Amino acid sequence: MFISNAYAQTAPVADAGIMGSLTTFLPLILMFVVMYFLMIRPQQKRQKEAKAMMDALAKGDEVVTAGGIVGRVSKVAEAYVTLEVAVGTDITVQKNSVTTLLPKGTLKAL
Repeated sequence: MFISNAYAQTAPVADAGIMGSLTTFLPLILMFVVMYFLMIRPQQKRQKEAKAMMDALAKGDEVVTAGGIVGRVSKVAEAYVTLEVAVGTDITVQKNSVTTLLPKGTLKAL
């Protein structure tokens, strides 16, 4: 009766145009660019290096497997590698389980 109702005013909607939509998606675009350079690109580089190492495996190379087995490559097949872990002891592992190519002479130093 004595107090009138207060209604919120509505502001006129301005047409944002292309700049408004760009500023809306700019944080999302920046996050994708940062993720690409910090996560995706280094991972792709590591995968290329690992594939190149697996393709370059040859008889006589000294390697470490994912399980920590150290051995000398005695035979290379398409998907498998035979490692000599001791004199007269050979094991066959998948090629992708080879993680590190050691410098020549490392096994003699162990």
